Amino acid sequence: MTNAPLPRLAPGATIGMLGAGQLGRMTALAAAQLGYKTHVYAPDAAGSPAAQVCAAATVAGWDDLDALERFARSVDTVTLEWENVPVATVEHLRRFTTVNPGPNVLSVAQDRINEKSFVNALGIATAPWRPAASADDVARAVAEIGPRCVLKSTRMGYDGKGQARIGAGSDPAEAWAAIGAPASDNAGGGTAGGIVEGFVTFACEVSVIVVRGGEGAMAAYPAVENRHKDGILDVTVAPAKIAPETAAEAERVARRIAEALDLVGVLAVELFVTPEGGVLVNEMAPRPHNSGHWTMDACASSQFEQLVRAVCGLPLGSVERVADARMVNLIGDDAALWPELMAEPGARLHLYGKAEARPGRKMGHVTRLFPRG
Repeated sequence: MTNAPLPRLAPGATIGMLGAGQLGRMTALAAAQLGYKTHVYAPDAAGSPAAQVCAAATVAGWDDLDALERFARSVDTVTLEWENVPVATVEHLRRFTTVNPGPNVLSVAQDRINEKSFVNALGIATAPWRPAASADDVARAVAEIGPRCVLKSTRMGYDGKGQARIGAGSDPAEAWAAIGAPASDNAGGGTAGGIVEGFVTFACEVSVIVVRGGEGAMAAYPAVENRHKDGILDVTVAPAKIAPETAAEAERVARRIAEALDLVGVLAVELFVTPEGGVLVNEMAPRPHNSGHWTMDACASSQFEQLVRAVCGLPLGSVERVADARMVNLIGDDAALWPELMAEPGARLHLYGKAEARPGRKMGHVTRLFPRG
C-alpha cells in the first residue's frame, strides 16, 4: 500500500516533535540545517535535550486535549522520537494536522505480541515466542519452547528494562514478579502482560534502518553490527561484517516491514544473524535509532535528516556511506571523558545536554571513521 502524497513543506515550516529526548534533539538539529523549526511537546519537555535546541516547547500531558490542539495548530506537521506516545494522542492530533508515523504503526510497535504477530504474518521469522498473562503461562511457555528463555513485558521496557532471563531451575513466579507483573495470575482482559521468547543461537546482532516517504519511495542504510553490554547498546560497527547475501536479506526484511506498515518516516529493525547466515527479527522501532547514530558522520544524509525529509514531503536523501564507522555510546560517567575525546584527532563527539549522569543513562556518543573496506 502507498500513502497519498504529503504536502511538500518549504523551509521555514515548523515540525512538531512528540518526545523530548536525544533523538528529538538530533532531529531538530537536522531540521535546522534544512531551514525548518521544531516545536517539541512532552510532559518532561522543560530543559530537556530536545527543548534546548528547539524553537518552542510545550510542557503538557499526553491526555491534555486542549494543549494538544493548540500544539497541532501551531505546527505544520508532527512526528515523534518515541514510539510509546499514546495512540489516542496521535489520533487526536490527526484531527488538526498530519502525524507520521501514524497510529496504525504505533499500535504494532508498542506491543511486543502485536509486533511479533505482525512480523510472522508477513512470513518473516522470529525467535519462538508465547504470550504470558501469568506465572503459570510462563511455566507452560518454557515447557513448550525450552528451558532457556527471556520473559519481557509486552509494553514499554527498553535497554534491558522489563526483562528477566529464565534458565533451567528458574522460578516462573520470580521472573513474573521481576518484570513488574503481579505475583498472582492476571485475570484482566486485553493484551497479555508478558511475552516469553526462546533463546536462539546467533552469530551476531545487526540492525537495518530504512526510511520511507509519503509516496512509497524507500532507502535503506547498510546493515550494522550491534554489541550490547548489560542490555544496553555499547558499540555499533558499520557496516556489519556479514555475508553479502545475509545483508541483502536483512535489508529485504526491513523494507518489507516498512511497506506493510505503510510507514512514513524511519524504521529500525533489529535482527539476529544465525550461524547459517539467516536472519530472525528481534525488535523494531518506528523512529531514529541508537544504532543509526553513525550516519550523522559517515553518510551523505543522516537518519535524522531522512526523518525530516520524509515527514515534510521532500525527496529522500542519499544513504551512501562515505566511510566505515564505529559508534560507541557514552553511558553514565563515560561522558566525563569528553575532554580526552575532544582532543582525540578524528573523534566525532556528540553530547546530549543531560544535566545528570546516572548508571545506564545515555549521555552521548562518539563516532570514529575509517576508510571504506
